[in-house]
Amino acid sequence: MKIVIDCDIPYILGVWEPYAEVAYLPGDQISAEHVHDADALIVRTRTRCNQALLEGSSVRVISTATIGTDHIDLEWCAANGIRVESAAGCNARGVLQWVSAALVGVCRKRDWQPDELTLGVVGVGHVGSLVAEYAASWGFRVLRCDPPRSRREGPDGFCTLQELLPQCDILTLHVPFTRAGSYPTEGLIDASALNLLPQHAVVFNSSRGGVVDEHALLESGHDFALDTWQGEPNLNPEVLQRAIFATPHIAGYSRQGKATATSMACQAVARALGVTIEIPSPIPPTTPRPISWEELQGDITRHFDISAESTVLKTHPEQFEQLRNNYAYRQEFF
Repeated sequence: MKIVIDCDIPYILGVWEPYAEVAYLPGDQISAEHVHDADALIVRTRTRCNQALLEGSSVRVISTATIGTDHIDLEWCAANGIRVESAAGCNARGVLQWVSAALVGVCRKRDWQPDELTLGVVGVGHVGSLVAEYAASWGFRVLRCDPPRSRREGPDGFCTLQELLPQCDILTLHVPFTRAGSYPTEGLIDASALNLLPQHAVVFNSSRGGVVDEHALLESGHDFALDTWQGEPNLNPEVLQRAIFATPHIAGYSRQGKATATSMACQAVARALGVTIEIPSPIPPTTPRPISWEELQGDITRHFDISAESTVLKTHPEQFEQLRNNYAYRQEFF
């Protein structure tokens, strides 16, 4: 049995060696030659899992240690009997804390208070639900937009995007990147959507870069904080410098989130291949707890200095991949 693994996935070294032949490679260098005799791939977003990579291979399962699957051609894999698994929800609290740092930072810059503000949450899944829950506890008026959930559960508690946008002081995005289906999200926040936002509104994107039309964002004059970017790792320098906060796609990079993602990815492969493996737990899980706005303001910079990290990326945009791959994972604290 052979497994090809992205060498930048943390806490995975040594897990599979007792059970399989293992090849560790940089994610963007995994090729058809590497995978032709592999039974499984464990990857991140930098590996494009499509026909060009997989055709003629013996791959039976692809497990991505990420919440998203837009780097995987799901239709082709399904048609060719390749099982695809993701680590949905693994990094929700990490992203929550990125959003929390951005909220504190923007409120300080604007001299805003939560009870004066409306936060629009677009995408109310693992991450968006946590963001909405905590933001409401801090005093924000929270509006939720999630068309798939609204269709399944009924419209109570949800707004349409057109209803939500004109009411937002801050808009935060937590949707997958999709080009097809009933609810495509590519270019979801385009010029027409941005025109519905009040001019003072601030846009946060920690979902996927293609969800926001960055050219339209610049033209709109809105302030914004971005963790995900169109065309990354090659960033538009004007977008980068205009961002209030700018980070290299690390919103969910907490120690707990990464350990959980690796565990989920490995267990998914084990199930698919019909083997039982032992996965060490190097990082104790977070104990969820409430936190006041006052405590958050006092503690967030010590745990995650979003301004300092923005300065590093703005100074060294050419190091996007190095900053991401060598990131010192944060400790979740609530």
